Amino acid sequence: MTVAVHGVGTSRFGRQLDRSAASLACEAIVEALEDAGTREVDAVWVGSVYGEMGVAQRALHRLGITGVPIIRVENACASGSTAFHEAREAVRTGRYERVLAVGVEHMTSRFTGPIDPEPLDPEGRAGLALPALYALAASRYLSEGAVTEEQLAAVAVKNRRHGVSNPRAQHAGEVTLDEVLSSRLVADPLTRLQCTSITDGAAAAVLGPARGDTREVVVESSVLRSGALWDYRSEHVWGYDIVAETAAAAREQAGIELADVDLLEVHDAFTIGEIVTTEAVGLAAHGEGGALAASGETAIGGRIPVNPSGGLLSRGHPLGATGLAQVAEAVWQLRGEAGGRQVEGARRALVETMGGGVSGIDGNACVVAVLAR
Repeated sequence: MTVAVHGVGTSRFGRQLDRSAASLACEAIVEALEDAGTREVDAVWVGSVYGEMGVAQRALHRLGITGVPIIRVENACASGSTAFHEAREAVRTGRYERVLAVGVEHMTSRFTGPIDPEPLDPEGRAGLALPALYALAASRYLSEGAVTEEQLAAVAVKNRRHGVSNPRAQHAGEVTLDEVLSSRLVADPLTRLQCTSITDGAAAAVLGPARGDTREVVVESSVLRSGALWDYRSEHVWGYDIVAETAAAAREQAGIELADVDLLEVHDAFTIGEIVTTEAVGLAAHGEGGALAASGETAIGGRIPVNPSGGLLSRGHPLGATGLAQVAEAVWQLRGEAGGRQVEGARRALVETMGGGVSGIDGNACVVAVLAR
């Protein structure tokens, strides 16, 4: 069965200490249901990492959605994407007719800085938080001559420029290369403006069988993988292989080549993350992702725009909501509803979200989906 996205919605993203996670989820769900033209769903999948017990039920009962199965999933940064993937599978296999996928996180009630690493892991015992883990990848690229500091900073400049046209983004002001490079050092060589922010937000999507409606967006493929065993002597940096394998499987499932894709929304929690991801999905060869970002080819108006929403660097990163926020952006782009950040003539989008942190494997989970009009 061909599955389509019939409606999407998100909250505003940012530090929202006056809001609850449930109220943010409710905002996104209401918009998605109105967009889909329905008030009823048969089941709900929820992605949340740090949300309180029953966070989805707290939001849904306000809308009169009770009695249906509600399944919560946690897959680190890919939690929302996993909810989307499972919702698509539930419709595709005929298990349910109309499914709601929700992602929500209220990070400011949990953290004031980087997410605490798991103390049971060696990295956690050493205090190696995710900024440091990504900084290791950036340091390796720099030492190998695979990227320059200016190319790393160029990702932040591009995505913050894109975010200017995203009214829901946490950070909407442009920054210069010098401002990025001179901002406070977080984990050498990554500066503050090269790291995503602690963010509160929610996103949702309504999925069902494709009906041929003019506004629906077809899910051509969705692939979910967990990371393989990995060590620090790998040919690639941490996170590369899981993205490469998942993206290849998603393209094969959709029956397309990367050249058929008009835009990408990828996981850019740190500038090096976008560079590694563009190489892993095949936009650039190893060592050429930084030059690609600096060239302007991945900017709006370039050959293949990456993160026209502004990405995590502009929108912020509410872990459970991020994947579905990416899906919402892809849907708006493919419908031609993205306003000042619209990618002209966009007909197909690739969405990638990777979450990680468990010691010994190449990422907790990665979801890659291909959406098309």
